[in-house]
Amino acid sequence: MNLEPSQLQVLKQDWNQILDAVLLRNRIAWLAFFDARLISLEAGTLIIGFDDSKKFSGDHDFSQARNPEHTALLVDCIKEISGFTISVAER
Repeated sequence: MNLEPSQLQVLKQDWNQILDAVLLRNRIAWLAFFDARLISLEAGTLIIGFDDSKKFSGDHDFSQARNPEHTALLVDCIKEISGFTISVAER
């Protein structure tokens, strides 16, 4: 039996620390990803979703604010905190 956590479990455990690292470097990037949910890790790509943000009243859709530089920063912070070299895609 394999008792080691999967990479996705590790990312979920580290997610708040990853977001804190993003916040220290770029508050706008943090705002763009703070409500992301980690859905799956498939072939080295972390799939994130923002379905929960649609439950709030008012405008919580920050998709317009997310850009390739913000995603690159998130990827860098994931590498820094977890040690994983992965890409990120939205569902």
